[in-house]
Amino acid sequence: MDKKSKMQAEKHLTGTLVLSVFTAVLGFFQYGYSLGVINAPQKVIEAHYGRVLGIAPLDRLATNVSGEDGTVTVPGTEPWGGTEGTLTPPADTGEDLATSPHVLTMYWSLSVSVFAVGGMISSFTVGWIGDRLGRVKAMLVVNVLSIAGNLLMGLAKFGPSHMLIIAGRAITGLYCGLSSGLVPMYVSEVSPTALRGALGTLHQLAIVTGILISQVLGLEFLLGNDEMWPLLLGLSGVAALLQFFLLLLCPESPRYLYIKLGKVEEAKKSLKRLRGNCDPMKEIAEMEKEKQEAASEKKVSIRQLFTSSKYKQAVIVALMVQISQQFSGINAIFYYSTNIFERAGVDQPVYATIGVGVVNTVFTVISVFLVEKAGRRSLFMAGLMGMLISAVAMTVGLVLLSQFAWMSYVSMVAIFLFVIFFEVGPGPIPWFIVAELFSQGPRPAAIAVAGFCNWACNFIVGMCFQYIADLCGPYVFAIFAALLLVFFLFAYFKVPETKGKSFEEIAAVFRRKKLPAKAMTELANLRGGEEA
Repeated sequence: MDKKSKMQAEKHLTGTLVLSVFTAVLGFFQYGYSLGVINAPQKVIEAHYGRVLGIAPLDRLATNVSGEDGTVTVPGTEPWGGTEGTLTPPADTGEDLATSPHVLTMYWSLSVSVFAVGGMISSFTVGWIGDRLGRVKAMLVVNVLSIAGNLLMGLAKFGPSHMLIIAGRAITGLYCGLSSGLVPMYVSEVSPTALRGALGTLHQLAIVTGILISQVLGLEFLLGNDEMWPLLLGLSGVAALLQFFLLLLCPESPRYLYIKLGKVEEAKKSLKRLRGNCDPMKEIAEMEKEKQEAASEKKVSIRQLFTSSKYKQAVIVALMVQISQQFSGINAIFYYSTNIFERAGVDQPVYATIGVGVVNTVFTVISVFLVEKAGRRSLFMAGLMGMLISAVAMTVGLVLLSQFAWMSYVSMVAIFLFVIFFEVGPGPIPWFIVAELFSQGPRPAAIAVAGFCNWACNFIVGMCFQYIADLCGPYVFAIFAALLLVFFLFAYFKVPETKGKSFEEIAAVFRRKKLPAKAMTELANLRGGEEA
């Protein structure tokens, strides 16, 4: 009992800390919801666009003959392997009718991709707004964007729906770009070192929970129908309102108060609220050391981040973990999962896809407990290698699908394994490791750059994947397998272990030029042995 109490005191898990972290990651819940919500009602919204624009409805251009799941296939967007179950436009269709799919596809693509554009634009202002207003006030202010964007989408039926949805998605993207930088910054700064990794994985848990809830609510008998789709699109505004009022109860980051503003007493009060009755002087001493280091290195701009050799290694690692998350192929897996389940003979593939979402969520929860035991680097590498093997299995399954029907089950298993390994490491770790790699001085600029990189990769994958898939067919996952191998090798040689280390200790390691990541891991093990 005494040992348990001692461990609890060491980790400082208090009600205020739980409330603060929960409130902050509601921003990532909205991000996940916005990512997933647009897919389910695609047919209904495109049909509505057609009516508003006065062009041919999609069901006149292409219909699913079986009609079992109510899907509509737009010509030119069928997955590889033929167009079984679809009808293409008749040859004698008029010019306006023939161009209708292209007009609708343009508006729909814009409705989806403008979200990432908004995120890219706003991600560069994260450092400025976070330092100018403080972490909590900044999250409060940017919530106005989320509420405004969701209102526009919720009222889409009362105006030009295509313009309102595009504007709403763009504004929501602006919010998510800011939130995706402010939330990890705040969570990493309020979390004790012993819990920093576990609490950091909650970002990814919030995302996958948002995606899963949007998938479930998007079912046709719930909100994914012609009457209720505006409510479905605008529903994350409820989470924005909840976050807004809960933020009023959250303490400001003690690191921000002490290091940026020099308010020692306020920082102590904030620490006492977050840690309970524990003596805050140990963390204050750590902050003082970090403050002196930050003062000696001056304010770090984005330009200085790239030009200074001091930050070179850390910046490369920060960017590569973001690139590996987005270019791992996870979006492609979700894109084709329904089609693969369909070929495997699943009667209701949409429910199987939701099953993938459930697995996604469950293993994100598991990663919360794993990340502080196994460490960031080892989990990141294990996840990449597992995804690599799954991508190879997926490629084999898709290539041989026409020859062996049972290969569809190989593809199904590969989907679930791919998702599981993604949530073990490459999914959650990039969101918080960037905040761990940099001290207070360069941290806002680094998070802004990493956020922009993540959003830009997201946008590139969204815009280019369909064209690459059409060109490569079932071999598209071989490309992801090759990329995953590159990411694994990079992680092995360059990504450091940050588990249990203070920000200053991590920064000190990067200052030792050309220290291999493997050597750092050995140092961490030696350090752990000494502490034991």
